[in-house]
Amino acid sequence: MTALDGAFDELSDACATFVPRLVPEEIGIITSLSTGIATISGLPNLGNEELVSFAGDRLGMAFNVDEDEVGLILLCDYQDLHVGDEVRRTGRVMDVAVGKALLGRVLDPLGRPIDSGPPLLAGHRLPVERPAPAIMDRAPVSVPLQTGLKVVDAMIPIGRGQRELILGDRQTGKTAIAIDAILNQRGQNVVCVYCAIGQRASSVAKVIANLRQNGAMEHTVVVVAEGNHAPGLLYVAPYAATSIAEYFMEQGRDVLIVYDDLTQHAQAYRELSLLLRRPPGREAYPGDIFYIHSRMLERSTHLIKELGGGSLTALPIIETDAQDISAYIPTNLISITDGQVYLSPTLFELGVLPAVDVAQSVSRVGSQAQKPAYRAVAGDLKLAYSQFEELETFAKFGTHLDEATRKTINHGQRIRACLKQPQSQPVPVVEQIIVLIALQAGLFDRVSLVRVADGELALRKALSTLAKDLAARLMSEEKLSDGDRKAVVALATAALVSFQPKPDSPLPAKASS
Repeated sequence: MTALDGAFDELSDACATFVPRLVPEEIGIITSLSTGIATISGLPNLGNEELVSFAGDRLGMAFNVDEDEVGLILLCDYQDLHVGDEVRRTGRVMDVAVGKALLGRVLDPLGRPIDSGPPLLAGHRLPVERPAPAIMDRAPVSVPLQTGLKVVDAMIPIGRGQRELILGDRQTGKTAIAIDAILNQRGQNVVCVYCAIGQRASSVAKVIANLRQNGAMEHTVVVVAEGNHAPGLLYVAPYAATSIAEYFMEQGRDVLIVYDDLTQHAQAYRELSLLLRRPPGREAYPGDIFYIHSRMLERSTHLIKELGGGSLTALPIIETDAQDISAYIPTNLISITDGQVYLSPTLFELGVLPAVDVAQSVSRVGSQAQKPAYRAVAGDLKLAYSQFEELETFAKFGTHLDEATRKTINHGQRIRACLKQPQSQPVPVVEQIIVLIALQAGLFDRVSLVRVADGELALRKALSTLAKDLAARLMSEEKLSDGDRKAVVALATAALVSFQPKPDSPLPAKASS
């Protein structure tokens, strides 16, 4: 008897003992279709937010579960679907692949790679909708997340686990601030997730190219739902990105997530809700528009040590119309988040980049998430800058200014000039602190405005002569001592001496500076 005969006998015995089992399967049909939504019937046990499948591996998600019919959000193009097509249950909710394999990849909201790279090998999946950590599972926000932007790190500090809103009119540099924050996390052991919602394909391509050029894709995951995608994909994109970020947070990592932008997300949700005949509210948004954003942003936090001590920092972006920050969606997000960075189109037009309006920006975590060396100088600088902005308005009327007022305006102009920063050039912490100390000491006040940038560059280059132990103390959690301050001032004075006029020369006049 050969081995082939034995295998044949085993196969015959298996066929003889096989008893087919009948498994009931629910099959529904599409009763109506519209842009981005569909109505189906015939799936009586379908659960809320459960995925359903159409022919060709197309997916939809149950959104309105009524007694006689179910309203679906389509996660695919609706042009290839027809009334009467079959619909089947999948038995699972909307989920997304997570894991270290996602780093450096570009994904769609369903977790499928769209960067022409190798197939994604992720052995773990998480639901896109997950409950936020309980209050007792959260730790205080105390560790700073350095953005590399002097104006943000000094005056509007962001902590790991904080939610800081970035808002402003169109084309004022909102995305640039978020991308600079991602670039600055290189080498900081911080995982970044960038979620593009409703953006043009060309804009997303520029962001990805910028991240690759600066070596930031190694620690970044990009989730993309373009403007021409189905509104259902725009709706689920930020939730999918948050689940990806939460995986790393639960592994004890620090994570930064950028939502760019939630205006498009709110508009996509409004479109879906109106098509599914949910009752409209203010500005035609549904009544739960506040809840869909709050339940997502509440997932950003700093976990206690018993849960790994990871953190998830959120930078949601919102677009305002004509500087109206009191509109419905901006006020909702301002009340949800822990502060906001407001970008002024007026400053943008004047060439003050980043165009951060310090007076209307705030961090509700404040100096608790700031290094002591920053705290020693940031308060005085913010007060001096606020006084300068108030006096600057009066000075435009050509009124006669006394000497004290002229010095305040002169000092404020130097602060503004030093806070300017080119895009994609984050400044290290020690260099920021040195510049801020020099500003507080008034060392830039005798430098002409046109030479402030050169003077700042010379000062940053002079850091090579700074003692290593002093640089370590500036980076540490120790308070800035008088001796350290004097050493820094002496270094800055020597670096700026060639940019200052002779001691008997007057201060640069406002008009000629």
